[in-house]
Amino acid sequence: MSIINSLEKRRSFYQINKELPVSEAEVVDTIKRAVVLVPDAFNMQSARVIVALGEKQDELWDAIYDAFGGKVKREKIDGFKAGAGTVLYFIDNSVVEGMQEQFQPYAENFPIWAQQANGMLQISIWTALRDLGIGANIQHYNPVIDETVKKLFDVPENYKLIAQMPFGGIVAQPDPKPEQDPDARVKVFR
Repeated sequence: MSIINSLEKRRSFYQINKELPVSEAEVVDTIKRAVVLVPDAFNMQSARVIVALGEKQDELWDAIYDAFGGKVKREKIDGFKAGAGTVLYFIDNSVVEGMQEQFQPYAENFPIWAQQANGMLQISIWTALRDLGIGANIQHYNPVIDETVKKLFDVPENYKLIAQMPFGGIVAQPDPKPEQDPDARVKVFR
């Protein structure tokens, strides 16, 4: 399957469940492969991932709800908790800082490049999960949940939480995407 076909299938699936169409081992292997294959400036390898499954998946979303003190609707959080797992995306700032020291002329760019690489990893894993028949969505409850996540998963202090991606079996298809005019966003010059 081509990357464009895979990207066309990738959507935000909010109605997910714990019934995966493949084994958890295949999901984890796919995530590990993406972590290794996605490029990073200067091969810095700053991205870190934690995969919460089973009881840890439920604990994570209960802790996220608690971190907001009821300010986020329980139904919304329970929709993410209903998934089979969550991919937590981080940047290891010690790696970024090490690259800044080693390549000082580019120092200010390394945090930007780390964010770019993390974004590429997110879309790669999201698309790869969809190719496995799994639905996922991306959430950004950080920085409110940073300390909660660090405690729950014994995350090193130098890791910066970037995003959360709950995933699972697909309960319902999302609404069709509205048509977009690519010419409004892409200009070609010859």
